[in-house]
Amino acid sequence: MRTRRINKRRMTIAGAGVAALVAGSFTVANANAAEPVFTADTLTSSAAGELATTLEGKLGADTAAGTYYDAESKKLVVNVTSESAVKTVQNAGAEAKVVEHSMAELKTAKSAIDKADIVGTARSVDPKTNKVVVTADKTVSKAKFAELEKLVTAQNGKAELKRSAGEFSLRIQGGDAIYSSGARCSLGFNVTKGGESYFVTAGHCGSVGSSWSDSSGGSAIGTMEESTFPGSDQALVKYEGGVDAPSSVNLYDGGSQDITGAREATVGEEVQRSGSTTQVHGGSVEAVDASVSYPEGTVNGLIQTDVCAEPGDSGGSLFAGSDALGMTSGGSGNCSSGGQTFYGPVAKALADYGAEIG
Repeated sequence: MRTRRINKRRMTIAGAGVAALVAGSFTVANANAAEPVFTADTLTSSAAGELATTLEGKLGADTAAGTYYDAESKKLVVNVTSESAVKTVQNAGAEAKVVEHSMAELKTAKSAIDKADIVGTARSVDPKTNKVVVTADKTVSKAKFAELEKLVTAQNGKAELKRSAGEFSLRIQGGDAIYSSGARCSLGFNVTKGGESYFVTAGHCGSVGSSWSDSSGGSAIGTMEESTFPGSDQALVKYEGGVDAPSSVNLYDGGSQDITGAREATVGEEVQRSGSTTQVHGGSVEAVDASVSYPEGTVNGLIQTDVCAEPGDSGGSLFAGSDALGMTSGGSGNCSSGGQTFYGPVAKALADYGAEIG
């Protein structure tokens, strides 16, 4: 949807773009309600996410070994390390898979590799293979790659090493365009805080106090109040008065997708992202809690996807239906040959800022 100002220049920016972590407060239906009851029927990805949280709490860190959503069968697959836990999973309405390594063991292995913090690498737990996947991009030297090989080997089968032909970089610009000091980024999601209107975008796009416009050289529509990068990659911009801020995402076909809430992403679920460079593309979630070491710094807790993106898609929206999931921090590849992108979870950003979707 195109941006426009109220009265003189009514603005309706919907979250867009890819390549940026960000955002504010977390509001999820039934967050404080009684524990949900699930059946063995097929599940939506959001319901699968709720069930995953419930089962992980019941099983504990030494028995649970990750979950993922099978989009084809619409079932939640739960990895467990003991046969005795299989019935618990099945009775809850999910499919059980007995694996070798617990999530606690895999997180310990990932932490050991994270400490090296080698630029040009990404690390995440893949529940489908029950291993930590370490990906080195084309900038990683032979010496550093050899160091990674030693680190991976030291994990005794809990990790595997891959080489990417692309280069991990921040995806600046994109989505429904927003501008500051000559730089262009994307708006992620419109949010509210204390009854006032804000939007979230990537922290690497700007600093606290920077002024933002909806056109190059245009008048200001807001000021950045919060910004974090590296570590996280999120920022909060407060709108000036008179700006219309609908809770929706630009679909670039003349329409938009209403966004009604935010939640955590589920591995295996199908997602979409919107950006001004490559518009709308889809794919699936490959991992959560991923770490990426960019040349500019390391960002943790990212959502990893196989959705493509290109420079100009940064700061925008990752979503599934009406659910906000994240904003892209960066990635590798492109939308011609394929790529991989990383997003900061909206739920965390919203919680950090005390904001909510809407």
